[in-house]
Amino acid sequence: MATLKVSSHVPSPSEDAEQLKSAFDGWGTNEDLIISILAHRSAEQRKLIRQTYHEACGEDLLKTLDKELTSDFERAILLWTLEPGERDALLANEATKRWTSSNQVLMEVACTRTSTQLLHARQAYHARYKKSIEEDVAHHTTSDFRKLLVSLVSSYRYEGDEVNMTLAKQEAKLIHEKIKDKHYSDEDVIRILSTRSKAQINATFNRYQDEHGEEILKSLEEGDEDDKFLGLLRSTIQCLTRPELYFVDVLRSAINKTGTDEGALTRIVTTRAEIDLKVIGEEYQRRNSIPLEKAITKDTRGDYEKMLVALLGEDDA
Repeated sequence: MATLKVSSHVPSPSEDAEQLKSAFDGWGTNEDLIISILAHRSAEQRKLIRQTYHEACGEDLLKTLDKELTSDFERAILLWTLEPGERDALLANEATKRWTSSNQVLMEVACTRTSTQLLHARQAYHARYKKSIEEDVAHHTTSDFRKLLVSLVSSYRYEGDEVNMTLAKQEAKLIHEKIKDKHYSDEDVIRILSTRSKAQINATFNRYQDEHGEEILKSLEEGDEDDKFLGLLRSTIQCLTRPELYFVDVLRSAINKTGTDEGALTRIVTTRAEIDLKVIGEEYQRRNSIPLEKAITKDTRGDYEKMLVALLGEDDA
């Protein structure tokens, strides 16, 4: 469930574009006006506002925002204003440029989007960077990470609910054997995780638990805690089966440490506000005994805080 609150009486794109232009005019930028508009428009509405602004003002709204805003607030506004596919392409490209074995953004984009959303991200990547996401992921990653990540970003899964229980039983047995032998990067394991539908994967892991008396993630916890690939494999499975738990872990790590990880916090809020941020927030409160909105307002300030709170649906608009 989304947290985004779209105004009940939405002005026309031309009216919104005119209001945004007025927010940039004069001696100072009217950040509150920008938030009141953009933080309460759907992806399709924001797309129309961008188009209309460009037609009326002769400049991409994103370039104007980039000139007028700064710091974490600017990042949040820019990511939010991008079309979802464009945003995922940007996040993926940034992740390849500073890829490390503990960077899970590529996996996150590949595994928590629908097949159509991931396809749109790949198309946007082509258009923006003049090459494929698979090409960049393969270039910037190595060994087992390359095998898994290239397969994940290339995926186009069946999205339906139909499952093959015979196949689930067979693949649960296969995965158990590979885990027992610590063959975590086996080609069959990667094939299953990168090609099967999420419904099929859930059926396989349910069968795994029934047959072996513990969840797949519990079995993988017995491996080397310092094994970065094993950590990525666990997160991949979590994103494919219970993505809200993965996002709660990312948020808790971003907020509950010395110095907030604004990059991770901004990424999660802007990418999930129109999808399942309400579910993520409920799970966050259940596991941390504090509402997500309160956790965020304790660690953020100013216009950045206002923007995040608005996307959480907790402002007065």
